[in-house]
Amino acid sequence: MINVSGFGLVAQVTATTTFPAGFPVTAFADDSDPMESPDLQIADTGMGLNGDLVVWQKAEGVEVVVNVIPTSDDDVNLDALLEANRVSKGKTSTQETIGIVFNYPSGMTVTCSKGTIVSGSLVPVVTQAGRIKTRQYRFRFETVTKAGQ
Repeated sequence: MINVSGFGLVAQVTATTTFPAGFPVTAFADDSDPMESPDLQIADTGMGLNGDLVVWQKAEGVEVVVNVIPTSDDDVNLDALLEANRVSKGKTSTQETIGIVFNYPSGMTVTCSKGTIVSGSLVPVVTQAGRIKTRQYRFRFETVTKAGQ
């Protein structure tokens, strides 16, 4: 039997300046996918004038999205990380290197390193139902390794 349960997923987030010791993320959202990683395009193609297929590989950052329960400790920490890395007039970014280690209930570990936070909801949004909307934080990483598959 193959068990594909995600119950018990834990992410450990580290950031060189803001959170060097790191913090765990366990308060994953209930109304959107708790963790996402869109398909990675590793190659592209073209066609020559006479129909010859041309292929080339290209490097891409590996994107990981974490959706957390709004106002939870995890949301507060991720929001602080987003704010620390945001630039604006009169404000500089910490420009830190971020890492996330995902520990799956199956024993698999996915380590994302040499990354950055690229987007997040800076202002908590309230939905028509009167609920604060799930907070989404998007990261991109240079390196991803897996163990214990």
